[in-house]
Amino acid sequence: METGLNLKTYLHEFLEHLEIEKNRSRATIQNYRFYLERFTGWASEHRATKPGHITAELIRQYRLWLNRLTDARGEPLKKNTQNYHLIAIRSWLKYLAKRDVPTLAAEKIELMKTPERQVEFLDGDDLRRLLNAPTKIDEPEIIQKRDQAILGTLFSTGLRVSELANLKIENINLEKPPKDMLTEFTVRGKGRKLRVVFLSADARELLKSYTVLRRDVSPYLFIRHDRARKKQTEREKKEGGAPLTPRSIERTVKKYAKVAGITKKVSPHTLRHSYATDLLQGGADIRSVQALLGHASITTTQVYTHITDPHLREVHKTFHNRKKG
Repeated sequence: METGLNLKTYLHEFLEHLEIEKNRSRATIQNYRFYLERFTGWASEHRATKPGHITAELIRQYRLWLNRLTDARGEPLKKNTQNYHLIAIRSWLKYLAKRDVPTLAAEKIELMKTPERQVEFLDGDDLRRLLNAPTKIDEPEIIQKRDQAILGTLFSTGLRVSELANLKIENINLEKPPKDMLTEFTVRGKGRKLRVVFLSADARELLKSYTVLRRDVSPYLFIRHDRARKKQTEREKKEGGAPLTPRSIERTVKKYAKVAGITKKVSPHTLRHSYATDLLQGGADIRSVQALLGHASITTTQVYTHITDPHLREVHKTFHNRKKG
Protein backbone atom coordinates (compact mmCIF):
# COMPACT_ATOMS: atom_id res chain seq x y z
CA MET A 1 0.00 0.00 0.00
CA GLU A 2 1.45 3.36 -1.07
CA THR A 3 0.80 6.42 1.09
CA GLY A 4 3.92 8.59 1.14
CA LEU A 5 3.86 10.33 -2.24
CA ASN A 6 2.22 13.70 -2.85
CA LEU A 7 -0.48 14.52 -5.40
CA LYS A 8 1.92 16.10 -7.88
CA THR A 9 4.03 12.94 -8.01
CA TYR A 10 0.99 10.73 -8.54
CA LEU A 11 -0.27 13.11 -11.21
CA HIS A 12 3.01 12.85 -13.09
CA GLU A 13 2.87 9.04 -12.92
CA PHE A 14 -0.77 9.02 -14.04
CA LEU A 15 0.04 11.08 -17.14
CA GLU A 16 2.85 8.65 -17.97
CA HIS A 17 0.34 5.82 -17.51
CA LEU A 18 -1.99 7.46 -20.04
CA GLU A 19 0.88 7.79 -22.51
CA ILE A 20 2.39 4.30 -22.13
CA GLU A 21 -0.26 1.83 -20.94
CA LYS A 22 -3.34 3.59 -22.33
CA ASN A 23 -1.66 4.90 -25.51
CA ARG A 24 -3.69 8.12 -25.34
CA SER A 25 -3.04 10.92 -27.82
CA ARG A 26 -0.88 13.92 -26.94
CA ALA A 27 -3.94 16.19 -27.04
CA THR A 28 -5.85 13.96 -24.59
CA ILE A 29 -2.91 13.88 -22.19
CA GLN A 30 -2.60 17.67 -22.37
CA ASN A 31 -6.29 18.03 -21.52
CA TYR A 32 -5.93 15.72 -18.52
CA ARG A 33 -2.86 17.63 -17.41
CA PHE A 34 -4.71 20.95 -17.56
CA TYR A 35 -7.77 19.74 -15.63
CA LEU A 36 -5.79 17.88 -12.97
CA GLU A 37 -3.16 20.57 -12.45
CA ARG A 38 -6.00 23.03 -11.89
CA PHE A 39 -7.42 20.65 -9.26
CA THR A 40 -4.11 19.92 -7.49
CA GLY A 41 -3.25 23.63 -7.45
CA TRP A 42 -6.59 24.43 -5.84
CA ALA A 43 -6.27 21.46 -3.46
CA SER A 44 -2.81 22.53 -2.25
CA GLU A 45 -4.27 25.93 -1.29
CA HIS A 46 -6.69 23.97 0.90
CA ARG A 47 -3.88 21.92 2.46
CA ALA A 48 -4.77 18.81 0.50
CA THR A 49 -1.48 17.54 -0.86
CA LYS A 50 -1.81 13.74 -0.62
CA PRO A 51 -4.33 11.21 -1.99
CA GLY A 52 -5.71 10.57 1.48
CA HIS A 53 -6.66 14.26 1.72
CA ILE A 54 -9.12 13.91 -1.18
CA THR A 55 -12.51 13.54 0.49
CA ALA A 56 -16.12 13.92 -0.59
CA GLU A 57 -16.22 17.28 1.22
CA LEU A 58 -13.09 18.49 -0.59
CA ILE A 59 -14.64 17.56 -3.94
CA ARG A 60 -17.89 19.33 -2.96
CA GLN A 61 -15.95 22.51 -2.22
CA TYR A 62 -14.02 22.19 -5.49
CA ARG A 63 -17.24 21.76 -7.46
CA LEU A 64 -18.61 24.89 -5.84
CA TRP A 65 -15.42 26.77 -6.77
CA LEU A 66 -15.59 25.50 -10.36
CA ASN A 67 -19.21 26.52 -10.67
CA ARG A 68 -18.34 30.07 -9.60
CA LEU A 69 -15.19 30.29 -11.76
CA THR A 70 -15.32 32.76 -14.66
CA ASP A 71 -13.22 33.03 -17.80
CA ALA A 72 -11.41 36.08 -19.20
CA ARG A 73 -14.72 37.47 -20.48
CA GLY A 74 -16.40 37.09 -17.12
CA GLU A 75 -18.47 34.12 -18.30
CA PRO A 76 -18.98 31.11 -15.99
CA LEU A 77 -17.62 27.74 -17.05
CA LYS A 78 -20.08 25.71 -19.09
CA LYS A 79 -21.61 22.71 -17.34
CA ASN A 80 -20.02 20.24 -19.72
CA THR A 81 -16.61 21.88 -19.17
CA GLN A 82 -17.06 21.45 -15.43
CA ASN A 83 -17.87 17.80 -16.08
CA TYR A 84 -14.62 17.37 -18.04
CA HIS A 85 -12.77 18.41 -14.88
CA LEU A 86 -14.68 15.84 -12.83
CA ILE A 87 -14.19 13.08 -15.40
CA ALA A 88 -10.42 13.67 -15.26
CA ILE A 89 -10.45 13.45 -11.47
CA ARG A 90 -12.50 10.22 -11.56
CA SER A 91 -10.07 8.63 -14.02
CA TRP A 92 -7.17 9.59 -11.79
CA LEU A 93 -8.85 8.18 -8.69
CA LYS A 94 -9.52 4.89 -10.50
CA TYR A 95 -5.82 4.71 -11.34
CA LEU A 96 -4.91 5.33 -7.71
CA ALA A 97 -7.35 2.64 -6.55
CA LYS A 98 -5.69 0.10 -8.87
CA ARG A 99 -2.40 0.91 -7.18
CA ASP A 100 -4.01 0.43 -3.74
CA VAL A 101 -3.45 4.06 -2.84
CA PRO A 102 -5.97 5.10 -0.13
CA THR A 103 -8.14 7.92 -1.48
CA LEU A 104 -11.75 8.77 -2.35
CA ALA A 105 -13.58 6.16 -4.46
CA ALA A 106 -14.13 7.45 -8.01
CA GLU A 107 -17.81 6.44 -8.00
CA LYS A 108 -18.42 8.91 -5.17
CA ILE A 109 -18.12 11.74 -7.71
CA GLU A 110 -21.30 12.26 -9.72
CA LEU A 111 -21.35 14.39 -12.85
CA MET A 112 -23.66 17.36 -12.95
CA LYS A 113 -26.70 17.20 -15.19
CA THR A 114 -26.30 19.15 -18.39
CA PRO A 115 -28.88 20.43 -20.88
CA GLU A 116 -29.57 18.06 -23.77
CA ARG A 117 -27.36 18.82 -26.75
CA GLN A 118 -28.94 20.65 -29.66
CA VAL A 119 -27.90 18.86 -32.82
CA GLU A 120 -27.51 21.12 -35.85
CA PHE A 121 -27.62 19.43 -39.24
CA LEU A 122 -28.21 20.28 -42.89
CA ASP A 123 -30.50 18.58 -45.35
CA GLY A 124 -32.25 19.22 -48.62
CA ASP A 125 -31.48 22.47 -50.41
CA ASP A 126 -29.09 23.80 -47.73
CA LEU A 127 -26.87 20.74 -48.10
CA ARG A 128 -26.88 20.88 -51.91
CA ARG A 129 -25.98 24.57 -51.92
CA LEU A 130 -23.13 24.03 -49.48
CA LEU A 131 -21.63 21.16 -51.49
CA ASN A 132 -21.77 23.28 -54.66
CA ALA A 133 -20.51 26.50 -53.04
CA PRO A 134 -16.81 26.07 -54.04
CA THR A 135 -17.84 26.40 -57.69
CA LYS A 136 -19.31 29.86 -56.97
CA ILE A 137 -16.08 31.55 -55.89
CA ASP A 138 -13.25 33.13 -57.87
CA GLU A 139 -10.38 30.78 -57.00
CA PRO A 140 -8.00 28.59 -59.03
CA GLU A 141 -9.55 25.33 -60.20
CA ILE A 142 -7.40 23.26 -57.85
CA ILE A 143 -8.73 25.18 -54.84
CA GLN A 144 -12.32 24.73 -55.99
CA LYS A 145 -11.81 21.01 -56.57
CA ARG A 146 -10.03 20.56 -53.24
CA ASP A 147 -12.74 22.33 -51.28
CA GLN A 148 -15.53 20.45 -53.03
CA ALA A 149 -13.73 17.21 -52.18
CA ILE A 150 -13.39 18.29 -48.53
CA LEU A 151 -17.11 19.02 -48.20
CA GLY A 152 -18.12 15.89 -50.09
CA THR A 153 -15.83 13.65 -48.06
CA LEU A 154 -17.02 15.07 -44.73
CA PHE A 155 -20.66 14.42 -45.60
CA SER A 156 -20.04 11.04 -47.24
CA THR A 157 -17.96 9.58 -44.40
CA GLY A 158 -18.94 11.44 -41.22
CA LEU A 159 -15.26 11.90 -40.40
CA ARG A 160 -14.16 14.15 -37.57
CA VAL A 161 -12.22 17.18 -38.79
CA SER A 162 -8.98 15.88 -37.21
CA GLU A 163 -9.45 12.54 -38.98
CA LEU A 164 -9.93 14.31 -42.32
CA ALA A 165 -6.85 16.49 -41.81
CA ASN A 166 -4.70 13.42 -41.11
CA LEU A 167 -5.79 11.49 -44.22
CA LYS A 168 -3.03 10.54 -46.63
CA ILE A 169 -3.36 9.72 -50.31
CA GLU A 170 -2.32 6.13 -49.62
CA ASN A 171 -5.27 5.69 -47.25
CA ILE A 172 -7.80 5.67 -50.10
CA ASN A 173 -7.43 3.64 -53.27
CA LEU A 174 -9.10 5.86 -55.86
CA GLU A 175 -8.01 3.67 -58.77
CA LYS A 176 -9.63 0.43 -57.62
CA PRO A 177 -13.26 0.15 -58.82
CA PRO A 178 -15.52 0.49 -55.76
CA LYS A 179 -17.80 -2.32 -54.61
CA ASP A 180 -21.50 -1.44 -54.72
CA MET A 181 -20.52 2.14 -55.65
CA LEU A 182 -18.77 2.56 -52.27
CA THR A 183 -15.04 2.89 -51.59
CA GLU A 184 -13.99 1.41 -48.26
CA PHE A 185 -11.02 2.61 -46.21
CA THR A 186 -9.79 2.69 -42.62
CA VAL A 187 -9.19 5.67 -40.34
CA ARG A 188 -7.65 5.97 -36.90
CA GLY A 189 -10.03 7.97 -34.72
CA LYS A 190 -10.37 8.98 -31.08
CA GLY A 191 -8.35 6.87 -28.68
CA ARG A 192 -6.32 5.80 -31.74
CA LYS A 193 -8.99 3.22 -32.54
CA LEU A 194 -9.33 1.99 -36.11
CA ARG A 195 -12.69 1.89 -37.90
CA VAL A 196 -13.94 1.33 -41.42
CA VAL A 197 -15.64 4.18 -43.28
CA PHE A 198 -17.23 4.32 -46.72
CA LEU A 199 -16.89 6.90 -49.47
CA SER A 200 -19.79 7.42 -51.88
CA ALA A 201 -19.28 7.32 -55.65
CA ASP A 202 -19.94 11.08 -55.87
CA ALA A 203 -17.37 11.90 -53.17
CA ARG A 204 -14.89 9.53 -54.80
CA GLU A 205 -15.20 11.38 -58.10
CA LEU A 206 -14.69 14.72 -56.34
CA LEU A 207 -11.48 13.37 -54.80
CA LYS A 208 -10.24 12.05 -58.14
CA SER A 209 -10.98 15.39 -59.82
CA TYR A 210 -8.84 17.10 -57.18
CA THR A 211 -5.93 14.65 -57.02
CA VAL A 212 -5.40 14.55 -60.83
CA LEU A 213 -4.61 18.28 -60.69
CA ARG A 214 -1.92 17.81 -58.05
CA ARG A 215 1.71 18.12 -59.11
CA ASP A 216 3.28 17.91 -55.65
CA VAL A 217 4.64 14.86 -53.83
CA SER A 218 3.02 15.56 -50.45
CA PRO A 219 1.61 12.38 -48.90
CA TYR A 220 -1.39 14.23 -47.44
CA LEU A 221 -4.76 14.14 -49.15
CA PHE A 222 -5.65 17.78 -48.50
CA ILE A 223 -2.90 20.39 -48.66
CA ARG A 224 -2.40 24.13 -48.96
CA HIS A 225 -1.90 25.55 -52.44
CA ASP A 226 -0.87 29.11 -51.57
CA ARG A 227 2.70 29.07 -52.82
CA ALA A 228 3.20 32.65 -51.67
CA ARG A 229 3.24 31.56 -48.02
CA LYS A 230 6.62 32.58 -46.60
CA LYS A 231 6.96 30.33 -43.56
CA GLN A 232 7.52 26.81 -44.84
CA THR A 233 9.45 23.98 -43.28
CA GLU A 234 12.14 22.25 -45.30
CA ARG A 235 9.88 19.19 -45.61
CA GLU A 236 7.02 21.33 -46.92
CA LYS A 237 9.30 22.90 -49.52
CA LYS A 238 10.52 19.47 -50.60
CA GLU A 239 7.07 17.86 -50.71
CA GLY A 240 5.39 20.89 -52.24
CA GLY A 241 2.50 21.47 -49.88
CA ALA A 242 1.68 21.64 -46.18
CA PRO A 243 -1.32 19.61 -44.96
CA LEU A 244 -4.42 21.59 -44.07
CA THR A 245 -4.92 21.91 -40.33
CA PRO A 246 -8.25 21.15 -38.62
CA ARG A 247 -8.61 24.88 -37.94
CA SER A 248 -8.12 25.80 -41.60
CA ILE A 249 -10.70 23.18 -42.62
CA GLU A 250 -13.15 24.66 -40.10
CA ARG A 251 -12.62 28.11 -41.63
CA THR A 252 -13.14 26.65 -45.10
CA VAL A 253 -16.48 25.07 -44.17
CA LYS A 254 -17.63 28.27 -42.47
CA LYS A 255 -16.69 30.31 -45.56
CA TYR A 256 -18.74 28.13 -47.89
CA ALA A 257 -21.75 28.17 -45.58
CA LYS A 258 -21.70 31.93 -45.96
CA VAL A 259 -21.28 31.65 -49.75
CA ALA A 260 -24.27 29.27 -49.82
CA GLY A 261 -26.40 31.74 -47.87
CA ILE A 262 -26.87 29.44 -44.88
CA THR A 263 -27.60 31.51 -41.78
CA LYS A 264 -27.14 28.84 -39.12
CA LYS A 265 -23.69 28.12 -37.69
CA VAL A 266 -22.01 25.46 -39.84
CA SER A 267 -18.82 23.55 -39.01
CA PRO A 268 -17.24 20.23 -40.06
CA HIS A 269 -19.12 18.67 -37.15
CA THR A 270 -22.39 19.92 -38.66
CA LEU A 271 -21.64 17.71 -41.68
CA ARG A 272 -20.90 14.82 -39.32
CA HIS A 273 -24.29 15.43 -37.68
CA SER A 274 -25.88 15.61 -41.15
CA TYR A 275 -24.28 12.27 -42.07
CA ALA A 276 -25.63 10.55 -38.94
CA THR A 277 -29.07 12.10 -39.32
CA ASP A 278 -29.26 11.05 -42.96
CA LEU A 279 -28.40 7.44 -42.05
CA LEU A 280 -31.00 7.26 -39.29
CA GLN A 281 -33.71 8.91 -41.36
CA GLY A 282 -32.94 6.37 -44.09
CA GLY A 283 -33.64 3.51 -41.67
CA ALA A 284 -30.17 2.64 -40.31
CA ASP A 285 -30.11 1.11 -36.82
CA ILE A 286 -28.49 3.03 -33.98
CA ARG A 287 -25.76 0.42 -33.34
CA SER A 288 -24.55 0.55 -36.95
CA VAL A 289 -24.46 4.35 -36.86
CA GLN A 290 -22.49 4.17 -33.61
CA ALA A 291 -19.87 1.98 -35.34
CA LEU A 292 -19.71 4.19 -38.44
CA LEU A 293 -19.21 7.33 -36.33
CA GLY A 294 -16.65 5.67 -34.07
CA HIS A 295 -18.53 6.46 -30.85
CA ALA A 296 -17.24 4.54 -27.84
CA SER A 297 -20.65 4.75 -26.14
CA ILE A 298 -24.12 4.28 -27.61
CA THR A 299 -25.25 7.16 -25.37
CA THR A 300 -23.31 9.59 -27.57
CA THR A 301 -25.09 8.34 -30.70
CA GLN A 302 -28.53 8.46 -29.10
CA VAL A 303 -28.46 12.27 -29.21
CA TYR A 304 -29.69 11.93 -32.81
CA THR A 305 -32.66 9.66 -32.22
CA HIS A 306 -35.14 12.28 -31.00
CA ILE A 307 -34.90 14.15 -34.31
CA THR A 308 -34.92 11.12 -36.59
CA ASP A 309 -37.55 8.79 -35.18
CA PRO A 310 -39.93 8.15 -38.11
CA HIS A 311 -42.46 6.56 -35.76
CA LEU A 312 -43.01 9.88 -33.99
CA ARG A 313 -43.60 11.61 -37.32
CA GLU A 314 -46.24 9.02 -38.25
CA VAL A 315 -47.92 9.33 -34.85
CA HIS A 316 -48.13 13.10 -35.30
CA LYS A 317 -49.54 12.81 -38.83
CA THR A 318 -52.11 10.20 -37.78
CA PHE A 319 -53.37 11.58 -34.52
CA HIS A 320 -52.67 15.30 -34.30
CA ASN A 321 -55.31 17.90 -35.27
CA ARG A 322 -57.77 15.35 -36.65
CA LYS A 323 -61.07 16.89 -37.68
CA LYS A 324 -63.78 16.30 -35.11
CA GLY A 325 -67.22 14.93 -35.82
